[in-house]
Formats: sequence, structure tokens, C-alpha cells
Amino acid sequence: MNKMYNILLAEDDIDLGTVIQQYLIMNGFRVSLARDGADAFQQFRSGKFDICLLDVMMPVMDGFILGHKIRMENSAMPIMFLTAKSMKEDRIAGLKLGADDYITKPFDPEELVLRIRNILKRAGKGNLMEYEIGDFTLDFRTYTIRGKDSSSTLTEREALVLKYLIENRNKVVPRKDLLLAIWGVNDYFLGRSLDVFISRLRKLLLSDPRIKIEALRGIGFSLKVDMQDEGFRSSISTDH
Repeated sequence: MNKMYNILLAEDDIDLGTVIQQYLIMNGFRVSLARDGADAFQQFRSGKFDICLLDVMMPVMDGFILGHKIRMENSAMPIMFLTAKSMKEDRIAGLKLGADDYITKPFDPEELVLRIRNILKRAGKGNLMEYEIGDFTLDFRTYTIRGKDSSSTLTEREALVLKYLIENRNKVVPRKDLLLAIWGVNDYFLGRSLDVFISRLRKLLLSDPRIKIEALRGIGFSLKVDMQDEGFRSSISTDH
């Protein structure tokens, strides 16, 4: 990782926050530390970050509310939740917000660094990608999908799911393969989040009847495209 990435860390435990900050700095990151949700949101709006690490239980504004506000400002911003909770409801709540990952305390700092790097890699930092299919263009520079008369911003995960389906158009994509490609793990709760993403992508693609995302129960998904319209093109360039 040659670029030095900027991290917003929101953690109200002073000692833990300082330890995490120092460890991340030692591993080549720039880290801005906030002690509560309100402070973190102010820093987010005044700075430029590549990823946000948000503690769930914080004073003034908890991590879920903060994550929602960040998503309202920038739907493509990678978010990881730091939580002392392992209950199903908390995991689902984070994933519904479009979180890229979560890690439960106490955690190994080396694992945290690996997860951060995986998220940044999946986010395609430094790559410019554009995919055209039917009436739509998926722009990876802005996580935007544009149609003839519409434009919508996707979350990072939604864009990655659509990109993967486009690259495997007219093929059956096993659910587990999609989960492993996008999240790096085949997990039931992540599968629930995947279903939400697929549902939204279906709605966004409705205006072009030549495109359909089919669900094969117990197997996976298939992006069906009428190939009389060879409207598929991808371009990749590197931002030096």
C-alpha cells in the first residue's frame, strides 16, 4: 500500500482509542481521533478520509447514528464498526446501514489492519472503472449508475455487487462466490445484506427491460442481458 490513507477513528475510550491510533500510524496510516460521535461528524465534514472506524457505543451520538449521517453525506465512504456487542441485531443494524465490516472487541490489532486494507482494496482506490450495460453506465469513480433519464449513487458494496454481476452476465453466480468476492467471507448475516443490495439494484435497472437480475433459490443470482444489445463495455485506467 504505497499511498498513505486517511482514517477517521471515533472511539470514546481514551486509552483504547490512543492505542489503536498509534498502531495504525505505525502501519502507515494517517489517523484523526474523535472522542464522541458529534466530534467525529464535525471532523468528517471538515476533512478528507478514505475510511471511517466507528465505535458503536459513544456519548452524544452513537456509532449507528454517526454512520447514517456519514452515509447521507457520502454514500460511498467505507465504514467499519468497532463494537463490544456480538448480538445478531447489532450486526444486522450495522450491515443495513451499508457498513463494509465490523469487528468485535477485544480484537487483534493486526486483524484490524488486515481488514482495513481489504476494505480499501475492494473499494478500488486509485482505479477508474466504467461499465456500460444496456441503457446504464456504472461509474466506479463516483459509485454512480446513470440511465437515460436517471442517476443514482450506490454504496461501495452495491457498486461492487453490480460490477461482479456485470462481469459474469448471463452466468449463474453462486451466492457463496459473490459473498466471498465482495466480503471475503460466506456469512449468513452478510447474505441478508446482499439480498437487500440485489433488491435495490433490481429497482434501479427496471427502466431497461433487456436487463434482469434473477434469483435462483438456494443457488445464487444471474444477471440476464439480451445480447442482441451488446451494450457492454468496461474501461480501466490507473490514476497515478
